[in-house]
Amino acid sequence: MDSATSGGEAMIHLDWPWLLLALPLPWLLRRRSNSSNTGAALRVPFFNTLRQLDSGTSAYTDQSNKLSTALFVLIWLSLLIAGARPVWVGEPSPLPATGRDLMLAVDISGSMAQEDMEIQGQALPRITVVKAVVNEFVRQREGDKLGLILFGSRAYIQSPLSFDTQTLAILMNEAEVGFAGKQTAIGDAIGFAIKRLRKRPDNSRVVILLTDGADTASTLPPLEAAAVAARENIRIYTIGVGATEMEIPGLFGSRLGARTVNPSADLDEDTLRSIATQTGGEYYRATDTAELQQAYAAIAALEPVEQEQEYLRPRRSLLHWPLIVALCATLALQGINTGLPRGGKP
Repeated sequence: MDSATSGGEAMIHLDWPWLLLALPLPWLLRRRSNSSNTGAALRVPFFNTLRQLDSGTSAYTDQSNKLSTALFVLIWLSLLIAGARPVWVGEPSPLPATGRDLMLAVDISGSMAQEDMEIQGQALPRITVVKAVVNEFVRQREGDKLGLILFGSRAYIQSPLSFDTQTLAILMNEAEVGFAGKQTAIGDAIGFAIKRLRKRPDNSRVVILLTDGADTASTLPPLEAAAVAARENIRIYTIGVGATEMEIPGLFGSRLGARTVNPSADLDEDTLRSIATQTGGEYYRATDTAELQQAYAAIAALEPVEQEQEYLRPRRSLLHWPLIVALCATLALQGINTGLPRGGKP
């Protein structure tokens, strides 16, 4: 693998291209050898007779010599290319940036079915609005490792820490109210997050906990869980979700006998605020969709994604290909030399 900071196309690269400077070396050696043999020649009185005997094989020998020379050149070139270490370098592929280890803890207790939040003027269940806002937040966290904890009467890991934000978004969309029970186990959700984050780097451990109620089912009290999180350098941002006013229709759905109630009367803001304070996080109150979006945007600003992007370029050695060519050419040259006539026609 080869790291790079900029883009580029796939290509073949030579690690030691300077070795190709030796390409004319055999020609230079042969020329030097020929120049050193320019002295007096030996006179043979029966030279003409030898030429006549050799005339039957001269055409075959000339052709073989040309082929042998071509094979020798191919062998030399292949060995030089192999020595230059050819490699295939692929296109750069981005690596996930080193960002936060961020656990999302989302309440899916029975009260999350309350239809007191709106999108485009339509009243929708809290969980529907939460899914939309959380998935938008997740989409913007490329470079972070994200995990998902869902909790009701009990808490469980829906998605472990991973760079795979698309899968996490799918699992968030599939969450349904009541799957984990109708009560609320805030402390247990924090406990699960601690187990997942305690071995991660100290400065990157973050939990975003969203709920619309009070702890009613945890085996580990929320404030005790927050104290453990603080010792483990885990920051917890808490979000209390739910409208403060909701009109209940009167007789036959009319305004006759209608009344206004607070659907978030069970929200334990004091505990959520204490959890955030103990761990160095912040508490946010979201009474509508806009405030919920603002809460996640504020957290994103406090815990920014790493911006510097790193790339990897895959490398694969091509050394074996020129060596195979050299071997085949050597075998062919051996065959030619073996088949040359020794005196007379082949």
